[in-house]
Amino acid sequence: MLELFVLDEDVARCEADLPVLQGVARLRQLVHLAWHLRQRDLARAQVLAAEAAALLPMAQALERRLLAARLQLLDSEWHWLHGELAAARTLAEAALLEYELLDDALGRADARCQLASVAVDCGDAAQCERQLAIASADARAAGDAMRADVVDAATALFSVFRDAQGTAERWRQRFGDETPDAHPAVAGWISDFLGTSAFQCAEFGRGISHLMAGFDAALASGQLRRAIILATNIGNGFTSLNAHDAALEWLQRAFDLARPTGWPLSIGLCQMQTAETLRQLGQRQAAQTLLHKALQTLLPLSDSRAYAVALEYQGDLALDLDDYDGALASFAQLEERGAALGQSDFQSAARRGKAHALSLQGRPREAQQVACSALSLARASGDVCNQIAALRVLAQIHERHALPAPESLSAPNAVLHYLEQALALAAAIEGYTVPWLLLDTAAREYAAIGNYQRAYGIALQASAARDKTHNQDATNRAIAMQVQYRTERAQTEGEHHRQLAAAEAQRAEVLQQTNATLAHLSAIGQEITAHLDADAVFRALDRHVHGLLDATHFSVFLLEADGLHLRCAFGVEAGQPLPATRYALADQQANSVRSLRERREILVELEADALTPNLIPGTLPTLTLLFAPLTVGERVLGVMTVQSLQARAYGERERLIFGTLCAYGAIALDNAATQAELLDKNLELQRAYQALEEVSLTDQLTGLRNRRFFLQHVDADVALSLRRYDEPSAPPQAERGEILPDKDLVFFLVDLDHFKEVNDNHGHGAGDAVLVQMQERLREVFRESDYLVRWGGEEFLVLARATHREEGKQVAERIRQAVAGRPFTLPDGSRLDKTCSIGFACFPFLPAQPRLLNWSQVVELADQALYIAKNSGRNGWAALYSTASTRPEQLFSRLVHRLDRALDEDQVRLLRGPRN
Repeated sequence: MLELFVLDEDVARCEADLPVLQGVARLRQLVHLAWHLRQRDLARAQVLAAEAAALLPMAQALERRLLAARLQLLDSEWHWLHGELAAARTLAEAALLEYELLDDALGRADARCQLASVAVDCGDAAQCERQLAIASADARAAGDAMRADVVDAATALFSVFRDAQGTAERWRQRFGDETPDAHPAVAGWISDFLGTSAFQCAEFGRGISHLMAGFDAALASGQLRRAIILATNIGNGFTSLNAHDAALEWLQRAFDLARPTGWPLSIGLCQMQTAETLRQLGQRQAAQTLLHKALQTLLPLSDSRAYAVALEYQGDLALDLDDYDGALASFAQLEERGAALGQSDFQSAARRGKAHALSLQGRPREAQQVACSALSLARASGDVCNQIAALRVLAQIHERHALPAPESLSAPNAVLHYLEQALALAAAIEGYTVPWLLLDTAAREYAAIGNYQRAYGIALQASAARDKTHNQDATNRAIAMQVQYRTERAQTEGEHHRQLAAAEAQRAEVLQQTNATLAHLSAIGQEITAHLDADAVFRALDRHVHGLLDATHFSVFLLEADGLHLRCAFGVEAGQPLPATRYALADQQANSVRSLRERREILVELEADALTPNLIPGTLPTLTLLFAPLTVGERVLGVMTVQSLQARAYGERERLIFGTLCAYGAIALDNAATQAELLDKNLELQRAYQALEEVSLTDQLTGLRNRRFFLQHVDADVALSLRRYDEPSAPPQAERGEILPDKDLVFFLVDLDHFKEVNDNHGHGAGDAVLVQMQERLREVFRESDYLVRWGGEEFLVLARATHREEGKQVAERIRQAVAGRPFTLPDGSRLDKTCSIGFACFPFLPAQPRLLNWSQVVELADQALYIAKNSGRNGWAALYSTASTRPEQLFSRLVHRLDRALDEDQVRLLRGPRN
């Protein structure tokens, strides 16, 4: 029995056993290992699956079909993870059909779970629930309790978003609050359900604990996508508690897991949640850039819940940026998506956001009406956080506009009426840090009515909350994450960057006596590190150096590639560019070289009228010279210098500012260099990927296309054939269900007769030579536009495109003659006569109802025809055609299971050749 999920140690044992296995045992192990690596290491899973597909003909018919369906399900998961939902659904449905034909309950359960996953990303909650309900029944029918528990926990989780209270009542008794004895795969889903339920009740502390347990379980059981989702949800929980430092730590974990995968949902979740945390930290431009990328990343999944969350964040950010029309547009989209998903939290948030925007546009009565509806919806669903948010908006509306007080006024005025309700709700949330803006607004309002004692008490709370929310460590981590994301640096180097930023922040503590300087430095750091072009970095540094320091002279020296020289990459003095200079690192006089060599700051202070040592010709005689190395971690990039005509121009404060600018400049210049390297590497990777993609679609022995290529392209040809049958301008015979010329697809299955004897009597080299010559003969018969596919072993599948079905028998005869008409040449020079058998069938099988059978069913009929040709003495062909008497009811089942009866009743026509 193939498990749904296993632990890492089970995968390691499976890997260790693989090298010694051969034949069918190796085939089974390949499929088993590929299945359990499908999210752990998807690239390796694809390689193993390709090897397994080539070995499928070794298995008996029943096992071969089961394993082929499992590989099809694996391919579906690949497309799902990469956001290709239509292809994922098609492959999962094909696998489900095969499992149904084979009456394999576990296979059906897994295929339906895959269809449920696709439905979630498509925003189709009803379809998800239907598929999971049937999957649970299938798993129980097969006696697999673990699968059933996973499916039930997933059902509970997805139901939380539509009806949190009803879902909790239904499932809480089943799962409880602890999962000590459950398999990690089951425990992880249950923990996710319990944590998400707690979030819906605004119990973030309890919810985060459950989600952390779910995260560990997901990683241990190979569910990487779920682990990434859980990490971003934990970050979201910490953000809701205003614990931004912890939020950013978890978002960093999610980014580290998601970035190598290329999966759009995983990367988009990390981008949008990080953008929201940056927004709450006041980094709005950075948040806007990252959120825009998130929406682009999630565009293939625009019907998903994740995309709706991104719309909500976009609306909130537009409000922060005073873009009220943009906010209204985003919240209108959000409300529409919330209604489509049937999830009230989105609808409540959308109405709240619209109310805020309407108020800021000077439309108070509309704003009040929409805010009240948001509050009602949040109360009805028990959503405490959205209640607080709606109450804050109502308070803001009454603060801005003269409106009638509410009928149930419980405070001195309408503003305090709503604020006190919001504060009371916030106080009831365990571990929740009340937003300082909410407290600050209440304090100001109490001061305005003369209640100074109450105002002072709340103001103290606001100050404490503000300090906790906007701590310097969280801001530094946000900047470091932003730099790391833009440059795509490895995690280790990113850690060095964060340590550097933290070290410079500690040194800058003396600057906190003036908040304006700190704010200015923070903004400067964000601007400088945002550039990925060295010239732009130089210009930004030059502008800000002159804004903060008395700097007649400013230069940046960079270490050359040979590591032996310093070159002036940028230099300006009194507004004029400096002459190009270059120093050897062996130079004992140059202060810039000394600063780099000793990796420390050097301050030179001269008295008035003193001669400046080592003065560059054409430059001014400066009296204060400050040099500092540009370092990133253990690497040194160069040296930066500022110089003043004033004596003793740089005290402790100025030196700390300069050191901070050097740190930002070093990171930015390193990022610029890395960006150039990344562009080159990306071009190399793109070329390598294209080559690898071509190899992955081609059979390496014969040069023909493989099964993966066929599965990627057949649906398009089927759709084209159906469109031609649907054309309103089709000739009259189409309306009568007659055959349309050149609008059919003909599927040929070609099998070399007694091929095993070639390998047994002449060796595998001879067999390979016959297969290579076989592809040459097939190319002689078919057009370049037809698909020639090595289907497995000595079996070939050919799709003749845009063909008249009645031409099939002539083509089949040409294939037979091309093989039997001349001998094959073996590597030793000897010649060998071989024949082949051919089976074919046409799509649409029943022209009057072209969608009655799908292409995979038609291939199954071609396989039946091949079986008939084999049993008729080989060296021949056979085909199955519909007739004028063919009845559509349960046609495929009748042809597969009762073909003889169908032939007797003229439900199907059998053609065979050559005629003796």
